[in-house]
Amino acid sequence: MEIAELRREKDDYFRHAHDSPLSVEQRASFKGLRYLAEDAAYRFNVTVDPNGGGTLEEVEMSDGSANHLRRVGTVRFDVAGERVALIAYEQGDELFIPFRDATSGKETYGAGRYVEAEPLGGGRFTLDFNRAYNPYCAYNDAWRCPLPPSENWLAVAIRAGELSFH
Repeated sequence: MEIAELRREKDDYFRHAHDSPLSVEQRASFKGLRYLAEDAAYRFNVTVDPNGGGTLEEVEMSDGSANHLRRVGTVRFDVAGERVALIAYEQGDELFIPFRDATSGKETYGAGRYVEAEPLGGGRFTLDFNRAYNPYCAYNDAWRCPLPPSENWLAVAIRAGELSFH
Protein backbone atom coordinates (compact mmCIF):
# COMPACT_ATOMS: atom_id res chain seq x y z
CA MET A 1 0.00 0.00 0.00
CA GLU A 2 1.26 3.47 -0.87
CA ILE A 3 2.38 5.78 1.96
CA ALA A 4 -0.19 8.48 1.05
CA GLU A 5 -3.01 5.91 1.14
CA LEU A 6 -1.85 4.53 4.49
CA ARG A 7 -1.85 8.04 5.93
CA ARG A 8 -5.37 8.81 4.61
CA GLU A 9 -6.69 5.56 6.07
CA LYS A 10 -5.08 6.26 9.44
CA ASP A 11 -6.63 9.74 9.58
CA ASP A 12 -10.03 8.26 8.76
CA TYR A 13 -9.61 5.60 11.46
CA PHE A 14 -8.53 8.16 14.06
CA ARG A 15 -11.45 10.43 13.14
CA HIS A 16 -14.23 7.82 13.06
CA ALA A 17 -13.36 4.50 14.76
CA HIS A 18 -14.92 3.73 18.14
CA ASP A 19 -11.53 2.39 19.32
CA SER A 20 -9.55 5.39 18.05
CA PRO A 21 -6.79 6.47 20.44
CA LEU A 22 -8.30 9.98 20.30
CA SER A 23 -10.87 11.04 22.84
CA VAL A 24 -14.33 12.07 21.63
CA GLU A 25 -13.31 15.72 22.20
CA GLN A 26 -10.07 15.28 20.20
CA ARG A 27 -11.95 13.62 17.32
CA ALA A 28 -14.36 16.56 17.06
CA SER A 29 -11.53 18.93 16.12
CA PHE A 30 -9.17 16.40 14.46
CA LYS A 31 -7.77 17.70 11.16
CA GLY A 32 -5.33 14.88 10.47
CA LEU A 33 -1.90 13.72 11.58
CA ARG A 34 1.27 15.45 10.42
CA TYR A 35 4.16 13.74 8.66
CA LEU A 36 7.58 14.44 7.24
CA ALA A 37 7.67 14.22 3.44
CA GLU A 38 8.17 10.71 2.09
CA ASP A 39 11.87 10.11 1.41
CA ALA A 40 13.28 6.96 -0.20
CA ALA A 41 16.58 7.57 1.65
CA TYR A 42 14.84 6.21 4.77
CA ARG A 43 13.80 2.90 3.18
CA PHE A 44 16.20 -0.03 3.72
CA ASN A 45 16.43 -3.71 2.93
CA VAL A 46 17.83 -5.40 6.04
CA THR A 47 18.59 -8.84 7.42
CA VAL A 48 18.42 -9.81 11.08
CA ASP A 49 21.56 -10.65 13.02
CA PRO A 50 20.07 -13.33 15.30
CA ASN A 51 22.78 -12.92 17.97
CA GLY A 52 20.89 -12.40 21.24
CA GLY A 53 17.61 -13.32 19.58
CA GLY A 54 15.00 -15.66 20.96
CA THR A 55 15.11 -14.18 24.44
CA LEU A 56 12.09 -12.77 26.21
CA GLU A 57 13.07 -9.24 27.26
CA GLU A 58 11.47 -7.03 29.85
CA VAL A 59 10.45 -3.74 28.22
CA GLU A 60 9.45 -0.63 30.16
CA MET A 61 5.94 0.63 29.45
CA SER A 62 4.72 4.24 29.29
CA ASP A 63 2.83 3.84 32.58
CA GLY A 64 5.94 2.68 34.47
CA SER A 65 5.02 -1.01 34.39
CA ALA A 66 6.86 -3.64 32.36
CA ASN A 67 5.92 -6.08 29.64
CA HIS A 68 7.83 -8.83 27.83
CA LEU A 69 8.68 -8.89 24.13
CA ARG A 70 10.55 -11.63 22.27
CA ARG A 71 13.76 -10.33 20.78
CA VAL A 72 14.42 -11.57 17.23
CA GLY A 73 17.85 -9.97 16.86
CA THR A 74 19.41 -6.80 15.50
CA VAL A 75 19.06 -4.99 12.17
CA ARG A 76 21.88 -2.79 10.89
CA PHE A 77 21.87 -0.14 8.18
CA ASP A 78 23.58 3.11 7.18
CA VAL A 79 21.76 6.40 7.64
CA ALA A 80 23.18 9.93 7.38
CA GLY A 81 26.62 8.41 6.80
CA GLU A 82 26.50 6.45 10.04
CA ARG A 83 26.18 2.71 10.70
CA VAL A 84 23.35 2.13 13.18
CA ALA A 85 21.75 -0.89 14.81
CA LEU A 86 18.26 -1.45 16.23
CA ILE A 87 16.89 -4.33 18.28
CA ALA A 88 13.92 -5.97 16.58
CA TYR A 89 11.10 -7.82 18.33
CA GLU A 90 8.75 -10.55 17.13
CA GLN A 91 5.37 -9.42 15.80
CA GLY A 92 3.89 -12.15 13.62
CA ASP A 93 5.78 -12.22 10.31
CA GLU A 94 6.96 -8.63 10.78
CA LEU A 95 9.61 -7.15 13.03
CA PHE A 96 8.49 -4.59 15.64
CA ILE A 97 11.10 -1.88 16.19
CA PRO A 98 10.52 0.85 18.79
CA PHE A 99 13.11 3.64 18.44
CA ARG A 100 14.11 7.15 19.43
CA ASP A 101 16.27 9.42 17.29
CA ALA A 102 17.60 12.97 17.18
CA THR A 103 14.12 14.29 16.24
CA SER A 104 12.49 12.80 19.39
CA GLY A 105 11.13 15.50 21.68
CA LYS A 106 11.66 18.15 19.01
CA GLU A 107 9.76 17.34 15.81
CA THR A 108 8.57 13.87 16.79
CA TYR A 109 7.06 12.31 19.91
CA GLY A 110 9.54 12.53 22.79
CA ALA A 111 9.18 8.96 24.02
CA GLY A 112 9.93 7.58 20.55
CA ARG A 113 8.15 6.05 17.59
CA TYR A 114 7.52 2.59 16.16
CA VAL A 115 8.17 1.00 12.79
CA GLU A 116 7.56 -2.51 11.47
CA ALA A 117 9.93 -4.23 9.06
CA GLU A 118 7.97 -6.24 6.50
CA PRO A 119 9.25 -9.63 5.28
CA LEU A 120 10.58 -9.90 1.73
CA GLY A 121 11.43 -13.60 2.05
CA GLY A 122 14.77 -15.30 2.43
CA GLY A 123 15.38 -13.66 5.80
CA ARG A 124 15.26 -10.16 4.30
CA PHE A 125 12.97 -7.32 5.41
CA THR A 126 11.96 -3.87 4.20
CA LEU A 127 12.49 -1.29 6.92
CA ASP A 128 10.67 1.86 5.78
CA PHE A 129 10.84 4.76 8.23
CA ASN A 130 8.31 6.66 6.10
CA ARG A 131 5.89 4.31 7.90
CA ALA A 132 7.20 5.26 11.38
CA TYR A 133 4.37 6.19 13.68
CA ASN A 134 3.61 7.40 17.19
CA PRO A 135 2.43 4.95 19.84
CA TYR A 136 -1.17 5.45 20.99
CA CYS A 137 0.06 6.88 24.32
CA ALA A 138 1.24 9.93 22.30
CA TYR A 139 -2.42 10.87 21.79
CA ASN A 140 -4.02 9.77 25.03
CA ASP A 141 -2.53 8.97 28.48
CA ALA A 142 -5.09 6.18 28.93
CA TRP A 143 -3.00 4.00 26.59
CA ARG A 144 -0.07 1.87 27.78
CA CYS A 145 2.79 1.57 25.25
CA PRO A 146 6.25 -0.06 25.13
CA LEU A 147 9.11 2.42 25.33
CA PRO A 148 12.17 1.98 23.10
CA PRO A 149 15.05 0.29 24.94
CA SER A 150 18.15 2.48 25.35
CA GLU A 151 19.91 0.37 22.66
CA ASN A 152 17.34 1.77 20.18
CA TRP A 153 18.10 5.42 20.94
CA LEU A 154 19.83 6.72 17.80
CA ALA A 155 22.03 9.83 17.76
CA VAL A 156 21.14 10.43 14.09
CA ALA A 157 17.90 12.02 12.90
CA ILE A 158 15.37 9.79 11.17
CA ARG A 159 13.58 12.55 9.21
CA ALA A 160 10.73 10.35 8.03
CA GLY A 161 7.34 9.27 9.28
CA GLU A 162 4.88 10.80 11.72
CA LEU A 163 5.51 14.10 13.51
CA SER A 164 4.41 15.05 17.04
CA PHE A 165 0.68 15.24 17.68
CA HIS A 166 -0.61 18.71 18.58
